[in-house]
Amino acid sequence: MIYQTITRHDHDGMAVITLNRPEVMNALNTQMRAEITHAVQEAGKAARVVVLTGTGRAFCSGQDLGDRASLSNMNLERTLRDEYVPMLMAIVDCPVPVIAAVNGTAAGAGANLALVCDITIAAESATFIQAFTRIGLIPDAGGTWVLPRTIGMQRAMGAALFADKISAAQAAQWGMIWEAIPDEGFEAAWRARATHLASGPTEAFKRIKQVMQASTGNALQEQLMLEGQMQGQCGQTRDFKEGVMAFLDKRPARFEGR
Repeated sequence: MIYQTITRHDHDGMAVITLNRPEVMNALNTQMRAEITHAVQEAGKAARVVVLTGTGRAFCSGQDLGDRASLSNMNLERTLRDEYVPMLMAIVDCPVPVIAAVNGTAAGAGANLALVCDITIAAESATFIQAFTRIGLIPDAGGTWVLPRTIGMQRAMGAALFADKISAAQAAQWGMIWEAIPDEGFEAAWRARATHLASGPTEAFKRIKQVMQASTGNALQEQLMLEGQMQGQCGQTRDFKEGVMAFLDKRPARFEGR
């Protein structure tokens, strides 16, 4: 696929996917959703970590509402089912960690696009807005699933009902995101995090995603059994053997991702 609304750059096991419609604050349209879906799926086959970020002053302002003609004919249920679900599930099902590097405003579906990623890192100037009630809608793009599980029901309800801006610092304090970084060091910080993951035990990371996602629907005994299964698989990897030898030799491990 030739991308027109995003860019993708791969280097040293890291795939950086950048939303690239800065003139509309990287608002999501049909083409961008398809391109993100494709890029994440393809990156997951080749990279050891995927980063999703934005160009300009926004990460993503959510659904593109600028086209009045298409808006009047929009079937929201169909759009969510056929376009948003594949995009979001591409991130959830990606076999390697996906980092959202939130460089600016993340509003509506754009906020939830960031929050569905495995790790969300934001510049301190970034804000998160569940802007849906401002136009008479409910949070979508996974917001009603992610928010109660990360920040609790009271804060999730407040964020949805009031549609207030939530600063990156507040989001980090609440546990909505992993960390907020001063703007001047933001790119260096997320690149360092991504580099760490790209040089880590990829097979273990894959299974961490699987067991963490399964935990929300499993009883304790089911989860313990799944942990045992996944740990057994990790124990057969070359990276496990390398990690143990590095520990015994008192040296940094040189993981190959196998």
